Amino acid sequence: MVKTEGFRSIPTQYHIQAIDTNKVEIQELGNSAPGFNCQAHLYLIATEVLSLESTTTHMSVSDFSNVISKSDVKSLAEADEQEVVAEVQEFYGDYIAVNPHLFSLNILGCCQGRNWEPVQLSRTTQGLTALLLSLKKCPMIRYQLSSEAAKRLAECVKQVITKEYELFEFRRTEVPPLLLILDRSDDAITPLLNQWTYQAMVHELLGINNNRIDLSRVPGISKDLREVVLSAENDEFYANNMYLNFAEIGSNIKSLMEDFQKKKPKEQQKLESIADMKAFVENYPQFKKMSGTVSKHVTVVGELSRLVSERNLLEVSEVEQELACQNDHSNALQNVKRLLQNSKVTEFDAARLVMLYALRYERHSSNSLPGLMMDLRNRGVSEKYRKLVSAVVEYGGKRVRGSDLFSPKDAVSITKQFLKGLKGIENVYTQHQPFLHETLDHLIKGKLKENVYPYLGPSTLRDRPQDIIVFVIGGATYEEALTVYNLNHNTPGVRIVLGGTTVHNTKSFLEEVLASGLHSRSKESSQVTSRSASRR
Repeated sequence: MVKTEGFRSIPTQYHIQAIDTNKVEIQELGNSAPGFNCQAHLYLIATEVLSLESTTTHMSVSDFSNVISKSDVKSLAEADEQEVVAEVQEFYGDYIAVNPHLFSLNILGCCQGRNWEPVQLSRTTQGLTALLLSLKKCPMIRYQLSSEAAKRLAECVKQVITKEYELFEFRRTEVPPLLLILDRSDDAITPLLNQWTYQAMVHELLGINNNRIDLSRVPGISKDLREVVLSAENDEFYANNMYLNFAEIGSNIKSLMEDFQKKKPKEQQKLESIADMKAFVENYPQFKKMSGTVSKHVTVVGELSRLVSERNLLEVSEVEQELACQNDHSNALQNVKRLLQNSKVTEFDAARLVMLYALRYERHSSNSLPGLMMDLRNRGVSEKYRKLVSAVVEYGGKRVRGSDLFSPKDAVSITKQFLKGLKGIENVYTQHQPFLHETLDHLIKGKLKENVYPYLGPSTLRDRPQDIIVFVIGGATYEEALTVYNLNHNTPGVRIVLGGTTVHNTKSFLEEVLASGLHSRSKESSQVTSRSASRR
């Protein structure tokens, strides 16, 4: 509880998340603070209730970020001994709106093993129903059959819709909206890959936390750039470039700088590299003042460039894409072994390559995981990362997946993959498409198999869905958000919103795997080997 003192008669606005701990704090506050004024509105990330010692007698309104039960209203009323609360309202927004088509609940570690943590199931149900209410959608529900967690969440959301049916009585549409609930374990490849579009790359290498980027560890960083905000809502450059690839970002920043330089021909200088751009910004204070946004992005892109070079990520990513998209075991194994011997490749990236190999060739007749595990050990990769190899396979391996993650399903898919391979070297780092793309493509075309993604209840859609909400238990990714963005722009009449318990990069995904507890059931090296061998 944070105390705010010294304001005796100022109406105070509070933003309250409708969770049990906050309800208890409000009740205690009502008993301890005479004349307490609580005008509470939704605040998406608020988890604390501020208290104000005041003698004001203004009537107030209490607003909550989600559905609040009658029993909770009664408890709050009993705690309001001064009768200062005139009205209670519900504002549905118990989630983080990341992009126009992407939301998150900021929950890391939602399951224990294959089953929900009870507290996180409750929290996720609240967040997902708040989203439905804020979008005014009463959807039909489909879920991933292979995931018990997906079925359980579908049932919990349906229970809330049934219980609060009056809240969900929205105007009927010709085709009902659809909620599709998926499990991260069905595609453990996507969150393990390096990214090359701007937003996804920043999250992978620097981390995005509620639109904030921590740059405090950047060598020589200035004080005012130690933390920056990347938000498409108030940053035009970011909004226009967030889905472009890394090469295009550098080119666009260079163009902006050259436009400015034309105004100062006597001071023209070459801008051939990211280092040149950084030097230009540092040497022209007025440019920095006029174009703080560009200054920020030059710094961010400069740090991305430094990390790409320092960690040899171009070469690493090329092999990652080969593992994810191609089916040449011999060549892939040779390339992984080669990179494991490269001193520029960090232990994190070395372990990641072996994880991708372990998932891709889990049941291959010539599986060489034991040798790769020995290579990791010999180069001094920590036990933590070595154990994570088997944990990732336990989390998202063949035995767990409900779908065939790697094999093209039909001749059309095979042809598309072949043509994609002919497009040239410029696409080598962005060959991969998340499995979500195929799932949504089939859903939009009415081809998504009901025996793999059944409906909850007897009703089914007779027409192709138009309003689709996809929720990923265990976290979505920015690469999947890009897929949804492209589908929305290329499929007229279809509107898709993607959400997840969190938005992952590789680091947070591995934390999710650890939090699941599956790593404790997995043994390192030799036992990974024996399991792979027995499955063959």
